[in-house]
Order: sequence, then structure tokens, then C-alpha cells
Amino acid sequence: MTIENIQKVLLECYSKDLCYPKIQDDWNDNNKCFGMCAITSLIINDYFGGDICKIHVDGISHYFNLIDNKIIDLTSSQFNHNIDYKDYQIIDKQKLTDDTKNRYNILKVRLIKELLKQVDEKVYSCKSCNQLVDKFPNDATVFLGKDNDIVLVGEAPANNGWRKSHKLWCDINGKVLPSGVVLQKLFDIIDRDIFETTFLESVKCYPLMRKNLKTCSSNCKNIMLEQLRILNPKLIITLGEFPTRNLLNFKFHKFADVVGNIYEVNGYKILPIYHPSPISPKSYKGNVPIFEKLRKSL
Repeated sequence: MTIENIQKVLLECYSKDLCYPKIQDDWNDNNKCFGMCAITSLIINDYFGGDICKIHVDGISHYFNLIDNKIIDLTSSQFNHNIDYKDYQIIDKQKLTDDTKNRYNILKVRLIKELLKQVDEKVYSCKSCNQLVDKFPNDATVFLGKDNDIVLVGEAPANNGWRKSHKLWCDINGKVLPSGVVLQKLFDIIDRDIFETTFLESVKCYPLMRKNLKTCSSNCKNIMLEQLRILNPKLIITLGEFPTRNLLNFKFHKFADVVGNIYEVNGYKILPIYHPSPISPKSYKGNVPIFEKLRKSL
């Protein structure tokens, strides 16, 4: 994911309702960046860090990004002349977020959906595991929750679950799967709903044999990482061994050695838990202390 790619996608996401309210009536399709500078600078800051800066252009406030002393201004094209950036001031991100909350959230969701759609196109055209899997037939391999603060990463699509029912954690008859029942009991501890929590699988397609999970996990790793980069979660909870091995940057002997610990890897906080399948004797009781500890930190 690059700034150039985000800029291209943002142009498709901009609309009149996202324009700065006081100038909204002047927005049109010929100048899509018009009135979008504040919410755009927030999104670029989310993904690439740096500072958000403000200057005045033609008597109005204009926001842009400063990353490694380089000016990044994705909405400069709204003006028909060059911009003098020398008298900028660094502004408080939280205040700008509060001032633009609804518009920023709408744009962020649109952007995420479009970026994830691009990744799914790679999934559906991928042939790395052709003899080992059934393709995922749904139109998206990521279930988006109400926010991405917590993202769940599972092992692989279940045979009788989401890939057939098209409903997360449910079988073809709409009944919540045993793993979903266990996980919701655990999520009750942190006062969360699994059906409102963003979820993706480490393996995107259905492995025909469990022995192929390791190979499929390796083949899908870059796609999974790309999806997580787009989602940019505050906490990743890995369900079981394979997604955990895919995300931790060190080797471990026993899965039990890493379960329940929070690791910081590549800017992410990763919390491995026992897989919630009732087949595992630790699916509930082994995870309860982890979620009780997590509750105190949320």
C-alpha cells in the first residue's frame, strides 16, 4: 500500500457530503479534492505517521501532511495555483479528528472497503494452492465490524461456515457454530460482540486437507499482511497456532508458550489465544484468564 495508491482510491471515495460543510455547495465532480484536505490528512497520518500541518490558502485553512520532512499534500489540486507552505503550523490530530469525526469516519470506511476489494481481486486470481483448496465463494474475505480496534484472525474457512452460509460464525442454516458460541462467551467478558468485530482468516480459501494448512498459510501470508495494513488495528487476536506463527516474527516451540502474551510486531499488538473450537480442551477455560486480563487493559 502506497500513498499514490491511496490517493487514487480516495478520488473515487470523495463526494459532496464529505466536503467541508461551509463550502459544500461549491463542490463538484470536476474538483473532487475541494474541501477534503482535513479528513484526507487524517487518513494519511493514520497509515504513514508524521505530522498534520495547517496553512492559509486564499484566506481559508488548508491541511496537509509532513512525513520525514517531506510535504505530502493530496488535495493541493483543488487550488488553481501553487501553494506557499513555509508558514505552516503543526496541529493537534485529536482536535482535528473531533472536529471532522463523521466525515472522517465515512471516508475511512469507504477507503478501507475499496482497498480490501483490490486485495480480494488478488485472492480470487491466485493459483498458488489450486490443488490444495476450494476457493472462497463470497464477495469479500474480510468481515468488517463496527470498528477495527480489535481484529480477529482465524486459521482458515470452516467447511460448513461462512463460506457456505455467507454469514460470519454461522452454518448454512443460520445457527451459530460451536466455535462462535465459545468465542462469544469469551467476548462477553470484554463486553464485545463477535458479530460486530472485524474478522479475517490467515488462509483465504478452504484447505481440502488439514495437513495443507502450513503450506496455505505461507502462500497467503502477504495477502493477510496487506489486509491488516489496510485495517490498521490496535489489537490483533489470533485464533490458534497457524495465524500466530504467521504474524509473530520469532519461532516458538510450543504454542502454549506464547498464548495469552501480547507481542508488539511491526507496529501491531498481537494476542494469541487458544482456538475457540470446542474440540480443544482449552477453548474456553484456557482463554478465560486471558480475556479477564484483557478487560482491564481496554
